[in-house]
Amino acid sequence: MVGTVDKHSVEVTNCFSVPHNESEDEVAVDMEFAKNMYELHKKVSPSEIILGWYATGHDITEHSVLIHEYYSREAHNPIHLTVDTSLQNSRMSIKAYVSAPMGVPGKTMGVMFTPLTVKYVYYDTERIGVDLIMKTCFSPNRVIGLSSDLQQVGSASARIQDTLTMVLQYAEDVLSGKVAADNTVGRFLMDLINQVPKISPEDFETMLNSNINDLLMVTYLANLTQSQIALNEKLLSL
Repeated sequence: MVGTVDKHSVEVTNCFSVPHNESEDEVAVDMEFAKNMYELHKKVSPSEIILGWYATGHDITEHSVLIHEYYSREAHNPIHLTVDTSLQNSRMSIKAYVSAPMGVPGKTMGVMFTPLTVKYVYYDTERIGVDLIMKTCFSPNRVIGLSSDLQQVGSASARIQDTLTMVLQYAEDVLSGKVAADNTVGRFLMDLINQVPKISPEDFETMLNSNINDLLMVTYLANLTQSQIALNEKLLSL
């Protein structure tokens, strides 16, 4: 794993896999491959440094100590990240650890892995990709195609409508006494309402139609550009 370090946190921004072979009492890691990959990565992102290593699994194994010892020479206080791809708890659990020596000085020493707080940070474009991958869970053949721009707008509008319906139902239940009022939720809803711009329905409809027309124009121009490129490639190949 590579990324950046500041005073209070460590941010993992990229990673690459390293071939290795595990046996009962040892682990063979392709160190030359890891070195070459890191050298190539530094040409693209020179500010990123080695932060530690990751492995698939829900827990730390006896081989984790051996691999962690290698990365202790590559990074100061390296991080070990585990990704539960088996979905044992019906979710992809991601945990992070740092190691600390334990034992009696001068005697047999061991290593203890201490868990860290993990926070997921992503860009909107990355969230779209993750949401698309998650939809394959509901597809019989585990295959799903990309949605068009209008389909994404429609899906987002449907989610907003469902959320508003849930909020209205909660407010009605509180007013009727079915549900006890929560001051935290009330303050959150008040802040949310205050952030909504005061605009008449007619002006909002005009603005929405204008934005949709702009979106359609961009989509049309993009498709036209793709057609021109494809036609040019065909002409050059003649």
